[in-house]
Amino acid sequence: MQQLYTLSAYETAAADFFARLTAEKTDLVLDVRLKNSSQLCGFTKEKDLAFFVPRLTGARYVHELAFTPTKELLELYTKKHMSWEAYSDEYRLLLEQRSAWELFQQKYGGFSSVCLLGTQTKKRRSHNQVLYEILSV
Repeated sequence: MQQLYTLSAYETAAADFFARLTAEKTDLVLDVRLKNSSQLCGFTKEKDLAFFVPRLTGARYVHELAFTPTKELLELYTKKHMSWEAYSDEYRLLLEQRSAWELFQQKYGGFSSVCLLGTQTKKRRSHNQVLYEILSV
């Protein structure tokens, strides 16, 4: 049976981040962030994780755009023009249109411990929580 869990790329120390991946015996880090290359990402920039994740944990790292929100949808939420409830509803519709569950099963169903990497903070929720709910069915 596949284990699925979420992890935030923000407000997390590198030591804690990689320790969690190791503790969960993660074999896939699925980065579902739309924006993962700016300096604000710190050690979790796409290029850095593509280098460090396999070397430090043995897991595969994949940035999967099929599970990211659109730029417009994300901006509505992050700029506080949309509530979390409305944002999560719109994101769910987007995932349905993209056949996200089927895509996940086809591409990543063979992994035993999958980390959905998102952007939740103490002040803001992340769409990876919604994706987790959909994929956990």
